Amino acid sequence: MDIRKTAVWVEETHTEIGRAISPPTRKAVAVAVIANPFAGSYVEDLTPLMDTGAELGALLGKKCVDALGITPDQAESYGKAAMVGENGELEHAAALLHPSLGAPLRKEVEKGAALVPSSKKMGGPGQVLDVPLGHKDAAYVRSHFDAVEVRLNDAPRANEILVAVAVTDSGRPLPRVGGLTHEDAVGSDGLR
Repeated sequence: MDIRKTAVWVEETHTEIGRAISPPTRKAVAVAVIANPFAGSYVEDLTPLMDTGAELGALLGKKCVDALGITPDQAESYGKAAMVGENGELEHAAALLHPSLGAPLRKEVEKGAALVPSSKKMGGPGQVLDVPLGHKDAAYVRSHFDAVEVRLNDAPRANEILVAVAVTDSGRPLPRVGGLTHEDAVGSDGLR
């Protein structure tokens, strides 16, 4: 894995529409900008990117948990996304995100019975990448349907891929659309 740079930040919401949020809702995002080994050419076997995805799931998941200052079991939701530079293809993002990134990320957040929401796109330096979020153990927990934006002014370059993982210790601020709550989620089937 050829990493040019990583970045980590935490977003905290203390008030929403004039109402205090206590404790604040928090989202951590960790990104890695990596060289795309297949930029500029069609390659049938994308196994090297799949292997890199596994490494990034552990690395970026741990960075998020550490940034939040929580234990893995305190993580409530997660998501992943990748933006491929112009000399790559969407399948490169899929190879990073889908076959192997999830299991190591789940270890970093303890359990993770639900699918990890994901997005992928083509883009260039400074373009926004949305990282979808969902409850890590129960997909039906509506209060955790959310997203966080990431953007680096110099990535991804044409032969790079920007990979992002997000982890939260809470749902949206002031959730009130009903449904299963975090406290009532069982997390045995990934849905409820």
